[in-house]
Amino acid sequence: MEITLRPARPEDASSLAALSIEVWLGTYLRHGINSFFADYVFGELTPQRMAEHLDRDTESFIVSQNADGIDGFIRISDGVKPPAGPGSAVEIATLYVQPCHQGRGLGQALLQAGLKHCADLGAARPWLTTNSENTPAIGFYQRMGFEITGRTHFHVRDEAYPNEVLTYRP
Repeated sequence: MEITLRPARPEDASSLAALSIEVWLGTYLRHGINSFFADYVFGELTPQRMAEHLDRDTESFIVSQNADGIDGFIRISDGVKPPAGPGSAVEIATLYVQPCHQGRGLGQALLQAGLKHCADLGAARPWLTTNSENTPAIGFYQRMGFEITGRTHFHVRDEAYPNEVLTYRP
């Protein structure tokens, strides 16, 4: 199967938001959806927020496009220092692949394109975070050349969830 990658465009904002909601809910809420997390998702993963990210000079998106639409994306934030451990001031802020398209190499292709973009920015050691319980993602990133270099927390209102900091080692 052919993988088509391209830079995101402003008109992609609603597709990026919908994909983000699908992946976020499916990854982190395995036992049901309560109002606490629903409110977070509907407040943060919106077309307006995606449009704001797309409009920033410090943000870059690469999407995977199939015949029907976007099935994955990577978002890179320039100028963000890691919260723990070493690393360049470039974060791989998001890497999402629609669940029904996982296992086909899209995540790997997006990550490789993202790493090339980071190198073009002069960031040899970009970093990312992922939920400490998301062992499939941690394993994927380790296979792709990242190492755990610290720990931080993801905050939703007054709740904190442990996240691993992973740094690319070229």
